[in-house]
Amino acid sequence: MVRNLTGFLLVILVLSGCSLHSGSTYERSEMGSPEYFKKGVILSVREVEIKGTESGAGAVAGATAGGLAGSSLGGNTATRALGALGGAVVGGLVGTATEEIITSGSASEFIIQPDEGEAYAVVQVNDEELKAGERILIMDSGKVRIVRDQTK
Repeated sequence: MVRNLTGFLLVILVLSGCSLHSGSTYERSEMGSPEYFKKGVILSVREVEIKGTESGAGAVAGATAGGLAGSSLGGNTATRALGALGGAVVGGLVGTATEEIITSGSASEFIIQPDEGEAYAVVQVNDEELKAGERILIMDSGKVRIVRDQTK
């Protein structure tokens, strides 16, 4: 049973490693890739909530751990089968809720105006505490992110 719970906790830790898009956090695959930028200004900023993922990984991990833990209860085959079924259902619900909580969070929606071109919105974590009116660099490496312009 301890081994099963350890596996469940490992999956939860992997899910918790999923971070929200940030101006200063890059994925390993982005290292060494060309990144293009242009200059612009922030027109407005507002806080938004990011809905957590529902990939099913939390439900599967929870159902597996719950089913295995539940199957160890009871003295006969019928009791163990009922324990496994109940454990899988409860574990699946707990796993789904855990995945949702771990992968959700707060971010900011920025309306930005490039020096050339049309204005558009970008959603990312505001780890630099950017504000409306600030000059920014609009970075693009397949994912758009904005950072404070320190090239002045």
